[in-house]
Amino acid sequence: MFSEEDRQHMSRALALAALGMNTATPNPRVGCVIVNRGAVVGEGWHFKAGEPHAEALALAAAGDKAHGATVYVSLEPCSHHGRTPPCADALIRADVSRVVAAMRDPNPQGAGGGKKLEAAGIRFECGLLEDEARELNIGFVARMTRGRPWVRMKIAASLDGRTALANGQSQWITGDEARRDGHAWRARACAVLTGIGTVSADDPRLDVREVPTDRQPLRVIVDSRLETPLTARILQGGNVLVFCAADQPERRAALEGRGAEVVAIPNAHGKVDLPAMLAELARRGINELHVESGTKLNGSMLREGCVDELLVYLAPALLGDAAQGMASLAAMTSLDERIALAFRSVDRVGDDLRILARLKEQA
Repeated sequence: MFSEEDRQHMSRALALAALGMNTATPNPRVGCVIVNRGAVVGEGWHFKAGEPHAEALALAAAGDKAHGATVYVSLEPCSHHGRTPPCADALIRADVSRVVAAMRDPNPQGAGGGKKLEAAGIRFECGLLEDEARELNIGFVARMTRGRPWVRMKIAASLDGRTALANGQSQWITGDEARRDGHAWRARACAVLTGIGTVSADDPRLDVREVPTDRQPLRVIVDSRLETPLTARILQGGNVLVFCAADQPERRAALEGRGAEVVAIPNAHGKVDLPAMLAELARRGINELHVESGTKLNGSMLREGCVDELLVYLAPALLGDAAQGMASLAAMTSLDERIALAFRSVDRVGDDLRILARLKEQA
């Protein structure tokens, strides 16, 4: 159905889309290439919400050469009027002859662009490099289809799976290159989440510092009893959301005075309702949630089905049985109870290993 030339141009569209990796949120990452008589006449990619979509930029670059051209776009052109006009309409006005999309738009509001193009007599084809396109927008797809973000849990550990000494010391188990790589994953996320245990033990900032970025992700704290110290570094600069279970007016007011927003979402056990928290983050436009927390919250999120994949950095060192583990999980009596994972990639980062492992139901 698709030629090698088609694949090359769609690969380019996906590479362009990836340029918006850290900035496009809450919109999808989209790239577009316009080809006429074998020559590329226009390219574009979406930088951030409110700015022109990839198709609009590519059409502007192509000008009159868009007439009769083939358009390669990493996501089905939108059909609705949001902050910007529908891209399907712009393609129809430009009188292109063919549009090839990598995947359908999972957003019910934006879907239907392909049908609109076909109704206008434009040949529309979909599914070229669809898996790659879906991975590029895995968080957007998750939010649109499941009503929750894609949750990636980052863990830095020794080779024997230990994340901190018994006294809580954990800085630094992995090396400089692994930490820089971890910040790159933070940068692509819409929000970075941690728990009150990590805030108290490590006083992290949870911002992006080790790699260049045009946008700092939202910082989220799971703090059932609103125990976050007002001097905590994570509160500096605002852009902080605190989820609690017990809404205590004085502590809420104090945290809000430091620029944080506080939201109470309790479960039946007096803790933060983690699945409801994910739904609330999705409602706020969070596509990818990057988790950097301690063994207790890690365990809770895994037990409650709130994790999609693990990003694990393993250092060439052993810390022993007394050190803290990756996640606090209940004792298992059968291997059938284990949390099954599927490896996506294993790479060397400096002196450490980086493992991306997806929960089996998401593999």
